[in-house]
Amino acid sequence: MTPSSTCHAVAVLLLLAAATLACHFSVFVVATDVECHCHGAKGCRGLGINYGTVADDLPSASRSVQLLRAAGASAVKIYDANADILRALAGTGVPVSIMVPNSAIPSLASSRAAAEAWVAANLAPHIPATRVAHLLVGNEVLSNRAIAASTWRGVVPAMANLRRALRARGLRGVKLGTTLAMDALSASYPPSAGAFRGDIAEDVVLPLLRFLNATRSYYFVDAYPYFAWAGNRDAISLDYALFQGAAGSRYVDPGNGLTYTNLLDQMLDAVVAAMGRLGYGNVRLAVSETGWPSGGDAGEAGANVRNAATYNRNLALRMSNSPGTPARPGAEVPVFLFSLYNEDRKPGPGSERHWGLYYPNGSMVYELDLTGRRSSYPPLPSADSAPAWCVLASGGGKAANETAVSAAVAYACQHGSRTCAAIQPGGACHEPDALDAHASYAFNAYWQQFRSAGGTCFFDGLAETTTEDPSHGLCKFARSLD
Repeated sequence: MTPSSTCHAVAVLLLLAAATLACHFSVFVVATDVECHCHGAKGCRGLGINYGTVADDLPSASRSVQLLRAAGASAVKIYDANADILRALAGTGVPVSIMVPNSAIPSLASSRAAAEAWVAANLAPHIPATRVAHLLVGNEVLSNRAIAASTWRGVVPAMANLRRALRARGLRGVKLGTTLAMDALSASYPPSAGAFRGDIAEDVVLPLLRFLNATRSYYFVDAYPYFAWAGNRDAISLDYALFQGAAGSRYVDPGNGLTYTNLLDQMLDAVVAAMGRLGYGNVRLAVSETGWPSGGDAGEAGANVRNAATYNRNLALRMSNSPGTPARPGAEVPVFLFSLYNEDRKPGPGSERHWGLYYPNGSMVYELDLTGRRSSYPPLPSADSAPAWCVLASGGGKAANETAVSAAVAYACQHGSRTCAAIQPGGACHEPDALDAHASYAFNAYWQQFRSAGGTCFFDGLAETTTEDPSHGLCKFARSLD
């Protein structure tokens, strides 16, 4: 990134990326209390990790806990109060943060009894054997305008009621928070100009900051340089997004003179500035979600193993050796990786299913030490693009799914120009006359035609991308690089 070419681009991009994040980050975040996992006088060691379960055939909860500990995770965040996971964490000492679903916020905000019941049902059976660090009340609530009237102003009252319920049980070590995406800001560039949106600043964010300040909790932010870079590759260098920018790519904020060497720091300091504008510039900051996808659909630039490993390894090393940001040098900033597994049931573009450190079979997508102590790794694969096709997912043609597959084929064939002409009687791809063969052709034809406009290779989990050409005989499947 060069200062002359990125000023306006990053400003626009960070806000556009934030809107995209609201779709991606409806899943899981990781959080922890700094005091629970710091080692030594120099502060925290190790990233936390998100443990999501939107996938088929995941390892058991006990095996998953073994895997996250083997990777060096300092903490874990789960999407809900999953009893199996909480039991698997018992006795490990690993701090866990539990997300309270958005749908529960209105009742928790309006009723102390509801908060007491939630704590009794979801936390009490597991404490003290399981080390609960945080309750995160809602996930990116302020990104969803459809729940503005019902939920936004209920976040802090819900947090307050849950805190009372916790204290009544003597659980004073559990902190309260909520996770927000970058789209909570109306301005983010230069970082010193960071400001919250006008529709939430006074009525929602200010009470939140007061609560966090009074309880010494964290402002949890989901910050993804990947989305910012992918949206404007002409203005932002890949190296800058991956924590390996050259000296010439450094950016000096004209508002405060601070020098930035990577995109994540810019995003975080924009949040710091926004909090300062509301009078709470000292509220502690935690990165509840960040990461980089190891794969994706054709056209999703930069989503590959090489970049994912580079980003996450540099992140772990950086936060181990040099926490803080230019605006807060040396400050302890808990940072937590998204995510433990590749999750094949997540909707959207292919990258949504490739954020994991592990495959569901328990093997690593790439080697990573979350403690940041390891500096040497095996060579990474090339980041070069390869042609790809969209086909029926393995097992998608089973009898139990025939109705769903048939409906998906009908959908694909009803869109576009002659999408399914080749599988009609007499067409080059009619034979074999079987549902699975026709489904692969229809899915691929649809995806190749519409992927540039946002079409995905998903079909409610029935489709997947492949780099093996499914063409046969005279039947030719269009490919992503055509």
